[in-house]
Amino acid sequence: MTATAQVPGSPDAATVAEALRRGDCGEVHGDAGRRAQYSADASNYRRIPLAVVFPRERRHVLNAIAVCRRLGIPITSRGAGTSTSGQAVGSGVVLDFSRHFNRLLSLDATARTATVQPGIVLDELQTAAAGHGLLFGADPSTHSRCTLGGMIGNNACGSHSLAWGRTAENVLELEVATYRGTVLRLGEMTRDEIEEAIAAGDDRGRLIAALYDLARKNLATLRTELGRFPRQVSGYALEHLLPERRFNLARALVGSEGTLAVILSATLRLVSPPPARALVVLGYRDACAAADAVPALLEHRPLALEGLDQALTDIVTRPRTRAAIDTLPGARAWLFAEIGGEREELPRRAAELAAAAGRTAGCTGGEVVTDPARARRLWRIREDGAGLATRLPDGSEAWPGWEDAAVPPERLGSYLRHFTDLLTRHGLRGAVYGHFGEGCLHVRIDFDFTTEHGTAVFRAFVTDAAKLVADHGGSLSGEHGDGQARSELLPLMYGPEVIALFEEFKNAWDPDNGLNPGMIVRPLPVDGNLRVSPHRAPLPLTPLHTVFPFPADDGDFAKATRRCVGVGKCRSADHRGDVMCPSYRVTRDEKDSTRGRARLLYEMTQGEVITDGWRSTEVRDALDLCLSCKGCSVDCPVGVDMATYKSEFLYHHYKGRLRPAAHYTMGWLPLLSRVAARMPRVVNALTASWPAPLIKRLGGIAAEREVPRFARRTFLSWFRARVPGGGGHRGPVMLWVDSFNNHFTPEVLQAAVAVLEEAGYRVQVPDGTQCCGLTWITTGQLGVARRMARRTTAALAPAVRAGTRVVGLEPSCTAALRSDLPELLGGDTDARALAGATVTLAELLVHHTPGWRPPRLPVRSLSQTHCHQHATSGFGADSALLEAMGVDNQALDSGCCGLAGNFGFERGHYEVSVAAGEQVLLPAVREASPDTVVLADGFSCRTQIAQGTDRHGTHLAELIARALATPPPRA
Repeated sequence: MTATAQVPGSPDAATVAEALRRGDCGEVHGDAGRRAQYSADASNYRRIPLAVVFPRERRHVLNAIAVCRRLGIPITSRGAGTSTSGQAVGSGVVLDFSRHFNRLLSLDATARTATVQPGIVLDELQTAAAGHGLLFGADPSTHSRCTLGGMIGNNACGSHSLAWGRTAENVLELEVATYRGTVLRLGEMTRDEIEEAIAAGDDRGRLIAALYDLARKNLATLRTELGRFPRQVSGYALEHLLPERRFNLARALVGSEGTLAVILSATLRLVSPPPARALVVLGYRDACAAADAVPALLEHRPLALEGLDQALTDIVTRPRTRAAIDTLPGARAWLFAEIGGEREELPRRAAELAAAAGRTAGCTGGEVVTDPARARRLWRIREDGAGLATRLPDGSEAWPGWEDAAVPPERLGSYLRHFTDLLTRHGLRGAVYGHFGEGCLHVRIDFDFTTEHGTAVFRAFVTDAAKLVADHGGSLSGEHGDGQARSELLPLMYGPEVIALFEEFKNAWDPDNGLNPGMIVRPLPVDGNLRVSPHRAPLPLTPLHTVFPFPADDGDFAKATRRCVGVGKCRSADHRGDVMCPSYRVTRDEKDSTRGRARLLYEMTQGEVITDGWRSTEVRDALDLCLSCKGCSVDCPVGVDMATYKSEFLYHHYKGRLRPAAHYTMGWLPLLSRVAARMPRVVNALTASWPAPLIKRLGGIAAEREVPRFARRTFLSWFRARVPGGGGHRGPVMLWVDSFNNHFTPEVLQAAVAVLEEAGYRVQVPDGTQCCGLTWITTGQLGVARRMARRTTAALAPAVRAGTRVVGLEPSCTAALRSDLPELLGGDTDARALAGATVTLAELLVHHTPGWRPPRLPVRSLSQTHCHQHATSGFGADSALLEAMGVDNQALDSGCCGLAGNFGFERGHYEVSVAAGEQVLLPAVREASPDTVVLADGFSCRTQIAQGTDRHGTHLAELIARALATPPPRA
């Protein structure tokens, strides 16, 4: 039988999409953009679907199955698309359940069960369960975006399966549909129930009869070959057909990777977590020594026992994550052992576990972490492993492909040593981490898929690795499933008899081979359909000419977009601590995620699906709702910087062509503001009266937006007319006069002058009128932006060379000086020096003003961190300064405010802009008490607050000036 239900002459994408639309299948897409976005998951594989369907209701799923069966088109079910094995991509129709078919249908706290649709995100189920003191036991590191349907498909496990089992052990019932349209409710079955079902003689009865017969005839094989240890995930879970396991068809279906049936709903078991937990962090001389210690530590019944190698932590460069890593005990590998129980017993149990670890060979020390915030930061290193490991410390690309093997824990040390030798023999490197407590190792390896030789090495290595795992009594997959990555290798783990049983099992469920063909049985080749391949040449212009140099990617824009390996963190339901990705949080549409955009840009460079390169309307439309917040540049584990990619694309897309009106009004705002500053009353009157709708329409501005009022007098006019105050004993400081505060809120800059002079600085401003070029960068007018950058760098160079610091008040402009300008100007020495000399007001006062004591101001405040500040500096200095002032501050974990500079003002963006603000920021501001100060340094943030609530934001400079009890000096 072939590996696909499609036959020669099967319908094309347009025909399939039209048939699905006529068939009432929900939201249907057959355009090139959608097909490109769904051509890959988090694996090495790429298959372009004919259509993508987002079912909303149960009938849509059943109708889609019927249409595909009639057309002979295969179906691939998809959740978050975070599979590293290739099960979530297919050449037929992709059913994406995550966008609409994602409801919690019921939760019974007494019975400790929940019934869900397959598209629900695990964290959303956990939030609902937590309200009843419960949780779902399996918790993969992708918990913030993975769906229950995907977890069931892979038999996902996670860190705490050691305590609460795999997904299979937590599934009670499944409602599914077969490719032939039969709807089944599956669970445990008694002998009487089996016989009754068989006697019915219907489709369900015939299926149960076939499966019962398979089990009855092969009892010995099922008992000896399958279910040997918890992480034996490879192949079909036929052990659940055994009578001692109550012929549980629901659990037998778990881990079948969408090859047997389509899930309609799942009833799940919930568990009660322990009342308290503690984390014991243990250091080891190397990962092999850590693996050797596992059996001894398992005697202490940890909830989780995770390992990571120094090769993984060496990759991290981002300051906040680096700070957490630097607190780890000195070692070259670590184990994270989490214990749970009654609060009063935890110190004793943690001490006993640490003492046991100290007696194991190679242990270099340990520490009990009791601070929950620090424990979360450490766990985050482990959770981000799949993303961090995609680049080795020297910047080389690393790939999945052998990232999920598992062996019995007592054999882990031996396996890891032999595995390390195997890497060396093949000339490969990798960063190891994983679920050491259950013998499951994750590793990303520097395979070279760009050459014939490198691809041959990949195939040879995974073949040898499969043999090694089998020699250690292990499983090719410990939780990610087989997919295209391992299905072809299953005969190296299982004998012919078991492989034949897998075929029989598949045929009983799906005789037409219409569900995710090529996975587990009749497999696609492990080195076929590779996303990066010497057989798939990119466009002739390679590397593409770009304005930004992309030095971390060797100047290759295609390689930069290839940074996205599909981890999908940008799709997270839980955004605590992150800004990425504000548009996806509003629309929950893959095209509006960082990953969806990166995939589309990559396909653009390949020229196969997206054929018109930089002129692509599909790419333009996908980038339209990107807020250029830069959140992904720091929150994405692999460092995708979509704001920069968008600027680059817009530059080429509109080169030599008329741009949208907003690019002229918003992009050229710094110059237009200078004109408006000559007659602010006239401009304010025009934008607030009857001509306003026409002005907005002509300027591409959203009709719903109020145009900010220009100040009667600019800051620069005021500053150049005033008499300097203060002694200036600390020397000069250069105050960066940004266009927003200069023209709209000069009082912010005035307050900063008062604060800086009180702190002992002599305040200077740049000569002339300088600009960071941000508005031209975000609209892709990079030629103008580069000229502005060069002029600004030259103007500030003398002061910077003299050691003068540049203080920025507007976070987006400060970030532009620190990040965008040096990137735009490549290796320009003065630009790099300017970036190093640029600080925020809080950084200057906290880190560079020794002996200065901040004024006290015992008030409550609510603070919104600007996205660009989040990306380039964080809120640490601000937090320290507020604490020193005695301010009781609540830092909102709100993500982007939604206005995002020009984004929220542009026509067509208003609804998404406001919806982003309404997620956390605006409700929190409305709920704040009247005497609470709303702190927001960003002009966009303050504007969104003012237009979305009845409150007004305050800049940190204004708050400090208020605390000084000295009004800003006047001319």
